[in-house]
Amino acid sequence: MTDAYLDSPPLTDEQRAVVEQPWDARVLVTAGAGAGKTHTLVRRLDALCGHQDPEEALEASEILVLTFSRAAARELRERIARHGERARRVRAQTFDAWAYGVLRRAHPDGDWGGAGFDERIAAAAQAVEKGALEAGDAVPPAHVVIDEVQDLLGGRRELVETLLDRYQDSCGFTVVGDAAQSVYGFQIDDLAERADETGRFFDWLRASYPDELVELHLTRNFRATTPEARTALPLGPRLQEVTDPDEGAELYEELRESLLDPANTLADLTDPLTLGALRRSSESCAVLTRDNRQALAVSQLLHEHAVPHRLRRPLEDRPVPYWVAELLRRTEANGLSEERFRALLAEIPLPYEPDPAALWPVLRRAARGAGRNVLDLEGLRRVVADGRFPDEAGDPETEPLVVSTVHRSKGLEFDRVIVLAPPSVGELRKQHKDDLDLPAEARALYVAMTRARQDLHHVAPPELPLLRRAGSRKSGRRYVAGWRSYDRFGIVAEAGDVARDRPAGHDTDAVSLQTYLLEKVAAGDAVVLRKRHDVPMGEHQSPPYVVVHDGREIGEASERFREDLFQVQKVNRTWDPWWPDEIHGIRIDTLETVVGSIAAGANAGLGDRGLWIAPRLTGLGRYRRAEENEERNA
Repeated sequence: MTDAYLDSPPLTDEQRAVVEQPWDARVLVTAGAGAGKTHTLVRRLDALCGHQDPEEALEASEILVLTFSRAAARELRERIARHGERARRVRAQTFDAWAYGVLRRAHPDGDWGGAGFDERIAAAAQAVEKGALEAGDAVPPAHVVIDEVQDLLGGRRELVETLLDRYQDSCGFTVVGDAAQSVYGFQIDDLAERADETGRFFDWLRASYPDELVELHLTRNFRATTPEARTALPLGPRLQEVTDPDEGAELYEELRESLLDPANTLADLTDPLTLGALRRSSESCAVLTRDNRQALAVSQLLHEHAVPHRLRRPLEDRPVPYWVAELLRRTEANGLSEERFRALLAEIPLPYEPDPAALWPVLRRAARGAGRNVLDLEGLRRVVADGRFPDEAGDPETEPLVVSTVHRSKGLEFDRVIVLAPPSVGELRKQHKDDLDLPAEARALYVAMTRARQDLHHVAPPELPLLRRAGSRKSGRRYVAGWRSYDRFGIVAEAGDVARDRPAGHDTDAVSLQTYLLEKVAAGDAVVLRKRHDVPMGEHQSPPYVVVHDGREIGEASERFREDLFQVQKVNRTWDPWWPDEIHGIRIDTLETVVGSIAAGANAGLGDRGLWIAPRLTGLGRYRRAEENEERNA
């Protein structure tokens, strides 16, 4: 096979063996960290679409590509656009986005936008089992491509197994994974159940296709270009097999010792030299943390020292870019030509240069209008309202410095990686007692250390707040606690904390406030939640709070936030909760398009589509009383 991709790396023999498998092959690829799996998958997709025998070539609509995160899906789509000669129409989707599409076809009247992630995944599995992919004009997949299959656990695993079972006689697949990078076991609370789940999908594949499964391996590392960046790689094969806690502890300590080499030490994150280097660097850099608490603390510290960065969101968070609401607000037309779409998009202030040529076909396909060369704006509004906005049209991640948990960095790579110095095994045992999974800790540290292309450093963790949850251990609101059970010093901001039912400024001047958001408010800006008055909004709610940016109100706290604040502050049945006058330390995560009341939008002068711009919040909020005018601290 002649390599026609002169601007991309040539295929190795291992990669070529994957690429050249026939479309109906069942292929399991074990790909170590940095083994060029994305490059291989792009070439695999191109080969599936462009086979020299027309009867062996697949249409893009017959190929289903699933990934765990929007970032991974975006990277794959961008690689396809650059290097995929024939696979340009193949869509890479997250599991959640694909499951949502399945449910919309199978149960169009269901309120799937309001359903939780796990609920949608489980319902999609049932719909697939009942033939949802064959109904109407739907095209069942002829080939399924899935990355990071070592993290197929629980509902996702059952969804994929249902899909492959349903089409076992007509569907090939190419699935890629590395057991050494399995880090999502923490989603399963019971350690015995977690151990049983780890590697279960690999076992299912081998049992289901004993004579057909083709197992191939990608062993060469292309990512790490320096000895420092390669330091963890030799332990990969051992991590693929580890299940014993003692062996996990041994591997963890080996990784930790190599990471903590004095040559890799950075001064702490408050050191002027370190901060200056982070501000000036144009190369991609990630500060990787073990958990969300560390990530929030690092982000807060960087903000306090004016270091621009982006805090990576949970994988299921999919905000709709704010330019969508502004695009719809700037025209009363029912449809847009491509020329008019480009002109309106160019008028909207954005922190990056959008690619209208790429956005146009994605939006037209999602809106499904009847016009051949027209973007149906009512269809686009429905897409947003139904929670179906395509991942491909989401905002790009342009900030070179990223703060992320290790789990959210899966599948990504950076020129420089800074890992918060991990605790020893002894310290981990003190912290987690009976809830410690040492093989998983070793794999997570391995993943962190193998994200680097060039530089791998470690730095001491910043001082960390004590976070607890109110109510449910998994879904309750996190708050800043103290060592006394009744201490409450702050609350963690979340995505749904700003009201969406009506636009901010609806009772004054919503139009000028939308302009203010566009022109004056940016990701990373500080805001304050300020109590409007002392009267609670309901029996189990706090008083109302407004979001204040540089002295101007830009939103109201949502009903969900008020209910959560009540749960946090209601320490016990006999105490009356107290309400902070202000909550500081919260930042703008992004501006997003939100869906609210059509009547409220029209009455506020924002058109009759029920869409407008609202801020999304993040950060560690700290309580303040007006009479104290200072932060409450433990």
